[in-house]
Amino acid sequence: MITKRQKEILKVIVEEYIKTAKPVSSNHICKKLKCSSATIRNEMVTLEELHLLEKNHFASGRIPSEEGYKYYVDNLMKPKNMTGEDMLKLQTIFRNNSLDLTDTIKKSIEIISEITNYTAVVLGGASKENKLKKVEVVPLEDNKILAIVITDKGVVEHKTLYLPSAVSNEEVKKTVELINKLVVGTPINEVSEKLEYEVKPIIKDYVSQYEVLYNTFYDAFHEFTTTQSDNAYFGGRTNMLKQPEFTNIDKVKEILNKFEDKDSISKMKEEDNGINIYVGSETELTDDVSVIKTKYNINGEEGTIAIIGPKRMEYDRVVTLLDYIKNNLGGTSGK
Repeated sequence: MITKRQKEILKVIVEEYIKTAKPVSSNHICKKLKCSSATIRNEMVTLEELHLLEKNHFASGRIPSEEGYKYYVDNLMKPKNMTGEDMLKLQTIFRNNSLDLTDTIKKSIEIISEITNYTAVVLGGASKENKLKKVEVVPLEDNKILAIVITDKGVVEHKTLYLPSAVSNEEVKKTVELINKLVVGTPINEVSEKLEYEVKPIIKDYVSQYEVLYNTFYDAFHEFTTTQSDNAYFGGRTNMLKQPEFTNIDKVKEILNKFEDKDSISKMKEEDNGINIYVGSETELTDDVSVIKTKYNINGEEGTIAIIGPKRMEYDRVVTLLDYIKNNLGGTSGK
């Protein structure tokens, strides 16, 4: 059982180490808690025996262990009040009515990664929740068209498609009309199938360049579906390089490789409600990081926002920032 004084000491050590990245000495704690250094040293030994602190090999003083961080997060941490500056930066995003939900989330995590110096990632919503509402095309110069896919959940994706010069705008228009007539209302992840079984057999009756047009739109939808289901958007991917813990090149390579690995990223999907903190080995990324995640569900579009930092991350600040984003995202759902 940990005593009140031991809790105070652990809290001071965790918060000081988060701030400075330097082992915390008993003298520093004496000044903070107004206790004798002998008392503090004895308590620090006990906390070490409880596996909540560990010695640093390069300097005197103690640093929190993984167990120490977990204890701090579960029992001692209080969410930090947001600064006016942080709030203002995020409010600018939430008040921008021209942004759709996807862009609002992306811009929010870019701001979080910029103000915290951690890596932020959003895992996109499940495509099966989105149904095709409309396909539009805008002719561009040099035989290019801009294909715009709109879903019933307000997701808008666009892609530039290249067509041979033999394909007329009229033929493109007819193809889009056919797709809109036969495929609207289909869940996004079933669109490719529907194109194959319903559009492909009859498209030749409507347009002469049917093969190239069919293949172009089929490929665009196929890509849209896969990006929707596996979509991981990063803010501050290389911010780990700015953290003192990651001066070791092998550690940097390990974490950056994890960011490239689809399996590692898909494991970051959050199933539980609320804001959840995973420390070190709990993250399934690497023992050197912590991840704070939350699930969002706005009008049926769901996904995960995760902030990845060193174990020495400002948990209290990140929890508050994520909570603010989560509470304000609901206000963007009508866009």
